[in-house]
Amino acid sequence: MTDSNIASSSQQTSISPDLSKFLAERYPLVKAQYPGQGRRKWRLLVAEQFWALPPIEKAAYAQARLYASWDCRSVSILLTRSYILTLQTGPIPTADAENEAFATDDDPLDSVTVEASGLGIVLRTDFSNDQAWHAFCDKLQQAEAEFAADSNASIDENTPTTETPQHEAMDEDGSEEGEEDGDEPSPVFYVLDPEPIHRPAFTAISNITALRVLNDVDIRPAPPLPSSMKRIKPSNRLVDHDGWQETYTGKMVWIYDTKSNTDQCVRLVSQQGAMYGTAT
Repeated sequence: MTDSNIASSSQQTSISPDLSKFLAERYPLVKAQYPGQGRRKWRLLVAEQFWALPPIEKAAYAQARLYASWDCRSVSILLTRSYILTLQTGPIPTADAENEAFATDDDPLDSVTVEASGLGIVLRTDFSNDQAWHAFCDKLQQAEAEFAADSNASIDENTPTTETPQHEAMDEDGSEEGEEDGDEPSPVFYVLDPEPIHRPAFTAISNITALRVLNDVDIRPAPPLPSSMKRIKPSNRLVDHDGWQETYTGKMVWIYDTKSNTDQCVRLVSQQGAMYGTAT
């Protein structure tokens, strides 16, 4: 089938947009233009290009998914009487997107965000009170130890016991099977306390900056607008910008800030809005 000219509908489409298509088109060019920046920075630069598009072009990337099953290489969408936008049809399948450079390229902080253990990251952004920071770390380690102990106790209670011959329960060196010297439970959180040389870059950073450093940017449709609410003005990409919302994927991030020195608490950073009007 040849390329098809299709007039865009004025009705709102229910097809979800797909940033992977936009990344696939723009990411290689951005990467070549800004060498050595790393995956997260390159994705942010591509996202900036997406936000700069007119609303009608943003909508076209979502609309192109309507024709994903067509037997054609591209679709020409009539945006206005004098402007036609040609797009490749269909989003990149998830399995393929995971293998694309925009998902697999190295990033300077992958050693923290990908390779480090823990379900989330506690990021220190205030360095004015070492005593308070160390007191917080001690409490965190104690809480993790208690959590591990409770989890192990729960597992033991739900595990049926069986008689095991003594000679099968011992390893060749005489130790009990599965026993390892010095084995400690994995931490729930990875604590990121930047070295003194890097602290100026992390001091009092905002939540969104922390996300952009430690997570990968993405874009999704903004949450549905309730009938009782009006669309926010001015538009905000972290809430609703032309019907889209900037989101972040990766490990959850908790911020240790100036207030943490006093209340010994950390702040969870939201990766995406939960309902309309809430921000990433």
